[in-house]
Amino acid sequence: MKIFGERLREVRKESGESREDLGKAIGVRISQISEMENGKKGTTLERLVILCRHYNVSADYLLGLSDDR
Repeated sequence: MKIFGERLREVRKESGESREDLGKAIGVRISQISEMENGKKGTTLERLVILCRHYNVSADYLLGLSDDR
């Protein structure tokens, strides 16, 4: 979960979004975004798909299975 959190934070910051903005986009609280970015919690497959579409990156990239976005 650590690499997922790091990459989620990276793409969120690159897009100029706040945690609040992302939380609204995927339907979770700011604290949940924080927990994901800090590697304390993961997310559902449904939200993973939303994140990938939202940031135009692959699930493999967010999960650390590939360095290709």
